[in-house]
Amino acid sequence: MAARKPTPAKADAGASADASADAPDAAARQAELMRAYRDMLLIRRFEERAGQLYGMGLIGGFCHLYIGQEAVVVGLTAAAEDGDQTTTSYRDHGHMLACGMDPRGVMAELTGRADGYSGGKGGSMHMFSREKAFFGGHGIVGGQVPIGAGIGFANKYLENGKVSLVYFGDGAANQGQVYETFNMASLWKLPVVFVIENNQYAMGTSMARGSSTPALYTRGAAFGIPGEAVDGMDFDAVKQAGLKALAHCRGGDGPYILEMNTYRYRGHSMSDPAKYRTREEVTKMRDEKDPIEHVRKQLIALGVADEALKEVDKAVKAQVNEAAQFAQDSPEPDAAALWTDIYASA
Repeated sequence: MAARKPTPAKADAGASADASADAPDAAARQAELMRAYRDMLLIRRFEERAGQLYGMGLIGGFCHLYIGQEAVVVGLTAAAEDGDQTTTSYRDHGHMLACGMDPRGVMAELTGRADGYSGGKGGSMHMFSREKAFFGGHGIVGGQVPIGAGIGFANKYLENGKVSLVYFGDGAANQGQVYETFNMASLWKLPVVFVIENNQYAMGTSMARGSSTPALYTRGAAFGIPGEAVDGMDFDAVKQAGLKALAHCRGGDGPYILEMNTYRYRGHSMSDPAKYRTREEVTKMRDEKDPIEHVRKQLIALGVADEALKEVDKAVKAQVNEAAQFAQDSPEPDAAALWTDIYASA
């Protein structure tokens, strides 16, 4: 006997069931994008405020802003697991905030105050948090790469299932110690994701003038390290590439290279006028590729009201302003602090 076709009522019931099954996925997707939006916005507003404090003379030394590159660290942090470690260069404030470090402590360190993460003695480039598995900020170009691999070695030795993410720029990708590290990491199959944040200009030299090949993700080929290029201005693309790379490392297959093609809107540091590129180029990137604006449009397409997004921005600005005030109210380190933190205590 032929099977009966479902009545319209039953067909509608099935459609409702499918719709309700999709509802949790839609809610989870919206929550994921809202968190990414807020996290990237926190980095953007924090860096803008840091730039203002630097202009006021409240931040000394160098200050390298992360504005424009937010999707890289936020996307990879979303892909990582608790306990995975982060090591990076001097352009590090965004990585600290993405790891969950307190904006007040970060801003206090930037201004050289006692309540900063390094007691006001490290400044912009040298902050650490064992609690958040953040192992620096490092001032030597490429110097963090072997350190990050060393953390990966410890993970493998301890068999703890963690992965070390080590970030460095396109300029640092030409450093010899990077290739020594690639060799050892591949030889010992260390769980390390090497993240090349290719913002196109290193310290002020374009990729076309400073690299013999535009494909930095292939730099590990001689050592048998797989890699891929990723749109570093797209949160989703970064997260998906991160999940793949982390699974590769966690599965015991050795290191992986991710070249994140991104763009910084400001100069190399606050003292860099960035005359090596045109204003039109920067404006074009902001208008067409801004990572925060991209996620904002995705959220609106999912039905999130623009007013709700403005409230997120308002809350983030308040948090950053509070962090700036906390930093300015924090005392400067006592002179006796010069004699502390020289040797590790037992």
